[in-house]
Amino acid sequence: MRNKILSIIIAGSVLLSAAGCTKTSGSVVSGIGESPLIPVDDYYNDVDAGYTDEGVIEEATATYVSDDGLCTISVMPDYYDITLDYENGSRYDVGAAYGRTILQAMPSYESLMEPYLYSNFRNLFGGEFYGEAVEVRVGSLYESMRDEYREEIDGLASSLSDGRHGFEEDGVLSYEEVLALQMIPDAIRATACSALTLWGDRTETGKMLTLRNLEWMLGDDYSMGLFNSVTHMRNGDRSLTSIALMGMLEIISAVNDDGVFAAILDVGSEEHEQFIYDGRKCYTMELRYALEEFTTAREVGEFMVGESAEFTWCHNLTITDGNEAFCAEDCVEQVAEAGDGYSILRDASTPLLEGLSWDNSDSLCIVNSFASEGNQDGFTQYPNNIVRFAKYNEWVSDIGVFSVTDLKNMITQETVEQYEVENVHSNSTSQLIIIDYATGSIQVAFTGSEGPVDNPVFVEVGNIGVM
Repeated sequence: MRNKILSIIIAGSVLLSAAGCTKTSGSVVSGIGESPLIPVDDYYNDVDAGYTDEGVIEEATATYVSDDGLCTISVMPDYYDITLDYENGSRYDVGAAYGRTILQAMPSYESLMEPYLYSNFRNLFGGEFYGEAVEVRVGSLYESMRDEYREEIDGLASSLSDGRHGFEEDGVLSYEEVLALQMIPDAIRATACSALTLWGDRTETGKMLTLRNLEWMLGDDYSMGLFNSVTHMRNGDRSLTSIALMGMLEIISAVNDDGVFAAILDVGSEEHEQFIYDGRKCYTMELRYALEEFTTAREVGEFMVGESAEFTWCHNLTITDGNEAFCAEDCVEQVAEAGDGYSILRDASTPLLEGLSWDNSDSLCIVNSFASEGNQDGFTQYPNNIVRFAKYNEWVSDIGVFSVTDLKNMITQETVEQYEVENVHSNSTSQLIIIDYATGSIQVAFTGSEGPVDNPVFVEVGNIGVM
C-alpha cells in the first residue's frame, strides 16, 4: 500500500502566502501558497507489523476497588481500565472514590503527574511559570462549569490533595493543581491532532471507520505514557467511555452509549487574537455534557457549534455516529466579532477554503485548522497542516477501499523517530484510536513511557454500546 508521496522538509526557507492549490505528487507538493514544498527524502517504515482487523486483547495484572465500590481500576499492560459508577453514588462521592483508588493503583501518581502538569504550565508561558495567572484562569473556568461536574471534580481534588492548596512544585498535588488537570486544553492548551472518517464506497463493509490521531505534550521522558486510561462512566442512558489520561474527567476522546464518537483538535490562534477566560466555558466539559445528553453526531455537533462563542479557544471536533460524520469548527466570540472566522458544522459536502482540495468521496479529513470556505485560514502560515492534509488526501486516493487493517497500515507507515519532515504519525502522537462501526470495536494504540514507536500495538478497549 506504499504510496508515492515523499516526505517533505519543513524549513525556514519555505514561505507560503497567496492562494494556490493543495496537491501531492512524487515530486512536488503545492500548498495554499505560491512557493512549493519540495520533497527531499523518503521516511517510510518498511517493517510489516502484521496488523489484522482485530486488536490485541489484554488481561489485567491487578485490580483495585474503592471501599464504596464506586470506582474500579484494572491495571492493564498498556493502560488503566477504569469504571466509575454514577448510578450508585453522588457525583462528589464518585470523584472522591476515584482519587482514593488512583493512589492505590499507582502510588507514584502524584510525584509523576505534578511534573507533567508543570511542564504544560511552562510551555504555556514560554518556559516560565506564573502561578497567579494560572490560578486565576483555572478558578474562573471551574466556576463556569455545570454543578454536577464541579461536584465531581471537587470530590476528586479533595481526595487527591488531602487539604493542600495553591501552586507549588513539591511532588504532591494540591486542590488547585487537580483542577488545572481537568482543563489542560481549555486553560493551558497542549494539543494538535488529526482525524479521518471513511464510509460507503471507501470501506470494505460499507460501514463507517473513524481514525483519531491524538498529538499531545508527552512530557519529560514521555511521562504521559504512564497515565493512559480508558474510563467507563456508567450512568444509565448518559453513559460513555472516555479515552484520555488517568485522573482526567474532561473529554479528549470519547464514545457514548449511542455510538457517538467525539474528539478534540486544536486549531491554534492568530498572533493578534486575545485569550479570554472570564465568563467562558470549558469546551471539553461541554462536550462531555453533549455526549451524555444527545444520541446522534448531528445533535452533538449542533450543540457544540451553538455554544462555541462562549469557549476559550477556537478548536475543531471530529464527531461521528456510524451514519454521519462532521467537523464542528467552533469559533470563539472575539474571533467571530473581528470577522476572522465563524462557527459551522462541516461535512463532506461543505465547500473548502480557496486553494484547498480534497479529492475523495465518502470521507472527511480534519487537521489543526478550520477548512470551510471563507473561514479562518490555518493553512497558509502553517505548512504542517498543508502537508498532513495533502498526505491524507493522497493516501486515501491510493488505497481506495479500506479495511481496518488498511487503516492501521496507513497511519503507521511513516518512521516516527526523525525530526526533518512533517509526519502524520509523529513523535508527538500519544494515542491512535480506531472506531469500527461494522463490528462496534474500539481499538487504541497507546504511546507508552518509551515514546512513540513505528508499529504500535492496537488494543481492544471496548465495544460501542457496551460502556
